[in-house]
Amino acid sequence: MIPSPGDGWVRLSPRKLLLDPVKAVGQAVVPVVVALVGVSQSDMRWWPFFLPLAILAPLALGAIPWLTTHYRLTDAQIQVRSGLLNKKTSTAPLERVRSVDLEASLLHRILGLQKVQVGTGVDDDRITLDALAAADAHALRTTLLRRREATPSGGPAPETDAAEADQALLPVTRPAPTLLARIDWSWLRFAPFSLARLVILAGALGVFSQFADELPIWNEETATSAWHWITQFALVAVVLVLFFGSLAGWVVVAVGGYVVQWWNFLLVREHGSLHLTHGLFTTRSITVEEAKVRGVELREPALLRVVGGAELATLATGVEDGVTQVLPPCPRDVAVGVGQAVLESPDPLTRPLVEHGPRARRRAWFRQLRAALVVVAVAGVAAWWFDVSWAWVTAFAVAALVGASLVGEASYRHLGHALGDRHLVAGSGDLARIRTVLETEGIIGWVFAQSWWQRRIGLSDLTATTAAGHEHVLVKDVRLDVAVALADRATPGLLTPFVEPA
Repeated sequence: MIPSPGDGWVRLSPRKLLLDPVKAVGQAVVPVVVALVGVSQSDMRWWPFFLPLAILAPLALGAIPWLTTHYRLTDAQIQVRSGLLNKKTSTAPLERVRSVDLEASLLHRILGLQKVQVGTGVDDDRITLDALAAADAHALRTTLLRRREATPSGGPAPETDAAEADQALLPVTRPAPTLLARIDWSWLRFAPFSLARLVILAGALGVFSQFADELPIWNEETATSAWHWITQFALVAVVLVLFFGSLAGWVVVAVGGYVVQWWNFLLVREHGSLHLTHGLFTTRSITVEEAKVRGVELREPALLRVVGGAELATLATGVEDGVTQVLPPCPRDVAVGVGQAVLESPDPLTRPLVEHGPRARRRAWFRQLRAALVVVAVAGVAAWWFDVSWAWVTAFAVAALVGASLVGEASYRHLGHALGDRHLVAGSGDLARIRTVLETEGIIGWVFAQSWWQRRIGLSDLTATTAAGHEHVLVKDVRLDVAVALADRATPGLLTPFVEPA
């Protein structure tokens, strides 16, 4: 039950008494099993009495959070009190509430609970209520967001006359939520072209490596016999089977991960915020206040770009990490359309970028070729040390230099900038094409940086500092005079004391 303003302290849902003990038992099961094995092998005769203690202790510890956590909602604040020995009271003024995120793991959903996280504009200052009944969690979220709208400045309400007071008693008509995007299962075709699931495969390989040495086939005689058989009879077949088997496994992992993460995806605009929900086993409901959104980032990784896909994220202040992915891998047209809706302008994501010229192209090529030459040099030293044929080294060097040239050209083609009425646009990326759009009102400073090579050819790196997103937007390898003019036009008056009049 959501407390009304001025009510006393309220506990979390009683179903938390089932949630926390189960979580505590799950976290303690490994050390408890280890302890039981160690005690059972000792000479102690009382070790059977240790089993009830090992079970009851996590249950008791899991019940403490419910007994010691209370919260209440006043006219001006949300307050949470917790702790048994170390008492802690967290408060957040309603006008400082920037986001109200809901999250529910599979266990939460079975019990009909949700975890509420209230953001106040500071990453480390989030008030967490774990767990509330699902209906209470949604009601609390709606209440906090509406009261935030009602008290934008946090000050006392102004005095009103009788007519205004009567008008205030009338019901307020709020606009219906605006749908920006929802899951389209035809987007599953983009899942295998997104490499985000490689982390899962890396973890699986790490687990496999822990016990691979114990497998019966992992001995010299068996491995030698298998290798001779493969090389004599079935090398091509084995290579094909491994290739297509790995490809099929990757498709299963990528599609499965996509479904688990983006199940029931929905993005709407309501209460002056962007509201994002998704997740199959663990459902997440994320709120980003539109007043704090300073721009967007459109990413087109190399493989995803081949099939016409893209990803979209918002750049905002007062949210964790500053960057919130608001769209799964999806058609580029969808990402551009949602980005235009968020920015409330069609221009920044579609306008052509200003090229940085042949000197920037040479810099992009040089940067990639220099890295390739270092790799080739290391390969040459290794070949000399291990007495490897120089034909292999030559082939590797040619492939590395050709690949570096292609990446260098792609890096230059992704480079560029543009300046609209309200937005600074920066293009970047080597393999991935990235377009970053930042509101000029969100720029708080500029950094001009020149390396020794850049000074010789008249280029510089221009960085717009901001409190949103990654806290900076980089315009790389732009002519120094163009960089100064761009910064001066984007933030009129900020550079005036430091710029000579033309």
